[in-house]
Amino acid sequence: MYVRDAKNRDEVWLLDHIEEMGLDETAFRSRDYVIAVEETNDERAGFGRVRVHKTDAGEFCELTSIGVLESWRGQGVGAHVIERLLTTAADEGFDVVYALTDAPEYLAQFGFERIDREQLPAQLEARLTDKRETTAPEAVPSAIEPGRFRMPPRLREAFKDAQADDEPDEPEEGPEDFGIDPDEATYKYDV
Repeated sequence: MYVRDAKNRDEVWLLDHIEEMGLDETAFRSRDYVIAVEETNDERAGFGRVRVHKTDAGEFCELTSIGVLESWRGQGVGAHVIERLLTTAADEGFDVVYALTDAPEYLAQFGFERIDREQLPAQLEARLTDKRETTAPEAVPSAIEPGRFRMPPRLREAFKDAQADDEPDEPEEGPEDFGIDPDEATYKYDV
């Protein structure tokens, strides 16, 4: 399992899953995303985005549209997506990264802290209002300095052996499944 930058060919997949999960697709650009990918079969497991807001007061960085496919949840996929996004933000020179989320407790485990709405830059304050009206009514602002990110060891280990949990438990087929009564049937080669 690894996390890579999204490619143009990932655009349809991203849009489908963003819509399916009810995430924010405002100002969508696939090049802003990273994708968690299973190494052996290139199956995509999760994604997230760094969105840069340019204003007269400066540039601000927001993590948004973070999602993990249901069959991959609980295995550190989201944590590694967030880690990669924060590394990207730090590389681009951002000292603080914001997130407007309805799951602040999830981000708190990595070092994000809830902040007051008044602490947001004006453009992000407007985004929070928009997000509450469209995709996340319970959204609250959080922020982190990228260098303060901490990966819980259990998630680091889980990610190493992550596997999709999408194979249904199917019972073994028996003669009854084909309309055969095994107590009454005779077979050509019975001895």
